[in-house]
Amino acid sequence: MKDADSMSQASMTQSIATSGGNSALSSNSAVYRRRRLINRINMVASTLTMAFGLFWLFWILFTLLQHGLSGINWQVFTQSTPPPGSTGGLANAIYGSLVMTAAGISLGTPIGILAGVYLAEFGQRGWLAPATRFINDILLSAPSIVIGLFVYEIYVVSVGHFSGWAGSFALAILVIPVVVRTTENMLRLVPNSLREAAAALGAPQWKIILMVTLRSAKAGVLTGILLAVARISGETAPLLFTALNNQFFNTNMNQPMANLPIVIFQFAMSPYEDWHTLAWAGSLLITLSVLTLNIVARWMGSQKTQSH
Repeated sequence: MKDADSMSQASMTQSIATSGGNSALSSNSAVYRRRRLINRINMVASTLTMAFGLFWLFWILFTLLQHGLSGINWQVFTQSTPPPGSTGGLANAIYGSLVMTAAGISLGTPIGILAGVYLAEFGQRGWLAPATRFINDILLSAPSIVIGLFVYEIYVVSVGHFSGWAGSFALAILVIPVVVRTTENMLRLVPNSLREAAAALGAPQWKIILMVTLRSAKAGVLTGILLAVARISGETAPLLFTALNNQFFNTNMNQPMANLPIVIFQFAMSPYEDWHTLAWAGSLLITLSVLTLNIVARWMGSQKTQSH
């Protein structure tokens, strides 16, 4: 009898355990199905959102190609902006944009790299580094027209005229926060073991920064510089207050200079069809330039990630 009772109790325990296991499995299966459903809904929503954004992007690119390619010819690169009803090109505007962009990068890049090095290598303590990061974040998100108005008040009003240098100063201020942020982030990715190994060999700190950390992060720093170039290439508002415009070819940086963004704005708002064609051509040139710079920057960033 005892053996029968024990066997019945064991069978009851086994059946209870089996039923509990089945209920747990069914519960887990329900949770799994619900999670898969939620995941599919989110994936579909994300895909549709991405497709919506890409649709407008490709539509913009298609419109630029459709209207801009017809205006691309040798005259665009060899002749200056014409008066209404005449043939001409964008040579003076292209030259002015290239010169002011190069000057802005030359002025802003050293300041940005030095500030980024300080924040990454010396900014662990004290109040100066957090204050610098805060100000840099403000500059990074500040409207470009505010930067142009600032340079206008500080420089243009002081000298009494618009100039290419004023436009370069405004672009340099826009370059600095981008380079600072990228340089700091890239230097923080360099392992401390490299710094410690160089210090163990007796290298001074300036040489460690110059020969070890900066050399290890050079691809990332160059990526930040390219992104800064892409940002300032199409800026219009700062140049309205600083460089203004020039209908003629001018190589004197101390005088008003033509530039592609303002010429595009001026020609697009005009009632003349030939100016509209040049505006579309200039828009296509800027778009392709910025797109190329972004692709190169992304490629360099991916190469840096793969090397690590």
